Amino acid sequence: MACVHLHQRRSVTMAYQLMIATAFVMLMPYTAPASDELPKEAVLPMGMAGKAIQASLDACNKDGYRVSVSVVDRAGILRAMARADGAGPHTVDSSRKKAYTAASLRRPTTELAELINKVPTLQALREMNDQVLMLGGGLPIEIGGEIVGGIGVGGAPGAHLDDACAQAGLDAIGAAPKVPTPK
Repeated sequence: MACVHLHQRRSVTMAYQLMIATAFVMLMPYTAPASDELPKEAVLPMGMAGKAIQASLDACNKDGYRVSVSVVDRAGILRAMARADGAGPHTVDSSRKKAYTAASLRRPTTELAELINKVPTLQALREMNDQVLMLGGGLPIEIGGEIVGGIGVGGAPGAHLDDACAQAGLDAIGAAPKVPTPK
């Protein structure tokens, strides 16, 4: 009798194990699509950020401008920053804020500055938060049709010169051009 009872117990245990395994296998497909629903975003690698910064610094240095250059990610968080020898201390914040503004608003900061001057109702964009700087020298970094960050240059004697140095950084990493080439 003990042998029969033990055999029945093993059969019941195996039946429960089989039911649990079957339920697990049947429910597996319902857990996989959750990860498929997560958005996929390109990330600007640190190496590319550094390459863009160096190209911008080199372009400005060639023309005798001592600047700071910042690169932020798509969320406006600083990825990398460099300040050339002799660049003013204010250039650190201005380059970062220009990069933040370009990434956040997804447009060149020169374009934004011109826009708010033409359309007075857009002046409030300046006050959006304390990180926004509506001054030329910030460009969104667009690669493969996706904005992955922003680059900002501060310290050249004119916003158009900051833009040109920032564009050199974009060119160095194969990003979409944001500053029209002079004719």
